[in-house]
Amino acid sequence: MNHTPSRRTVLLASAGTPLSLAATAPSATAATSSTPRGLPPVQYAYVGSRTTKQRGARGSGITVWRVDPRRDTWELLQTVPADDGDPATETPAGALPVNPSFLTLNPEGTRLYTVHGDATTVSAFAVHPSHGTVRLINTVDVGRGNPVHLTLDPTGKWLVVACFAVPGSVVTLPVRADGSLGTVAGVLELPGTPGPHKAAQTGPNPHHVVFDPTGRWLAIPDRGLDRVFIAALDATTGALSLNDPGWVRTRELEGPRHIAFHPHRPLAYLVNELRSTVHTYRWNAEAGTLTPLQCLASTAPSMTGDTRAAEIAVSPGGGHVFASNRSGAGDSVPGGPDPDTIGVFAVERHGGLEPVGWVSTQGLRPRFFGLEPSGRRLFAANEVTDTVVGYELHADGRQLRPLGIVAETGSPTSIVWRAAC
Repeated sequence: MNHTPSRRTVLLASAGTPLSLAATAPSATAATSSTPRGLPPVQYAYVGSRTTKQRGARGSGITVWRVDPRRDTWELLQTVPADDGDPATETPAGALPVNPSFLTLNPEGTRLYTVHGDATTVSAFAVHPSHGTVRLINTVDVGRGNPVHLTLDPTGKWLVVACFAVPGSVVTLPVRADGSLGTVAGVLELPGTPGPHKAAQTGPNPHHVVFDPTGRWLAIPDRGLDRVFIAALDATTGALSLNDPGWVRTRELEGPRHIAFHPHRPLAYLVNELRSTVHTYRWNAEAGTLTPLQCLASTAPSMTGDTRAAEIAVSPGGGHVFASNRSGAGDSVPGGPDPDTIGVFAVERHGGLEPVGWVSTQGLRPRFFGLEPSGRRLFAANEVTDTVVGYELHADGRQLRPLGIVAETGSPTSIVWRAAC
């Protein structure tokens, strides 16, 4: 589905000149002669999705795509089916549990891992070295509800999983030599008083787990407690322990969701779901502490309706920060009718942010966006309108040139990339 930007959409500007958005999106097989040289000839994209009818989802499971950056083409190679959670529907033989939503790859690109949102399970896959398709290795029950995010530790021996359902917690699973997952080794319970939102903040809700650039510390934004926790992983036992101090508070009702570290400066940027704001922090890697520097809206000044921020990322050169905005008051409403946006912010000398502009995602509910391996392109997953939309980065992200819809797939929620061998 294509969406023409409305007057609500603020166009991304560079040096005062608006960057016009494409009125129509190229098809998944359209070629673009202006693609920058130096891009990898072929890579693979792994797209997670929501699948349950309870969520109103249309996803089929994990999809594997062959991506040609030179021609702007996404070719579907494989669909790994997942359950739709409806007992009245026949489940395909060998189907995964529901909602393989967020994914991660090991650095070698030989293993893929996914959480199963709204379930209690995590799955491991082997990646074929030649053609990029995946094969299920095993699925492990973590004993906690709604795992929503996961990351591998720097040694590759531990998978760290954020479990969102109250009382939310973070767990570790051992990664065996064959890539399979063992049973839970460590559990971190998160202390604090729930925020004031009576529906969205009823207890601990960790939504993200990410290691800082040194690999020493884990940052854990918690939507329910209005805190960002800092923890350490024991690489021998898999135990997790809070730092001292173990967290930094946000303003109440912020709903911390995801955090991104600057690639070479002692800075971190937090996107907050409930207020749709972005916080800037000074990061002390030696002490493992965050010091607040700034707070500003993730949405355009013309945005007056309900909105929920979702994802955040820093450009490869560190000059710009991106944050996605989803219209509506939560997952139970469809959002829209206008397309949602990605805000672009320039990183100033002192580390704070200055808004540059907002670009349309040409769809609804960009739960996820991320940079592909070259760092030259950004792709947004519009969960409600079932599209993956691409952009080329210019001037380290100050300008985003829309590529339009590059793929259509049901309820996409995350994308990870692997270079072709």
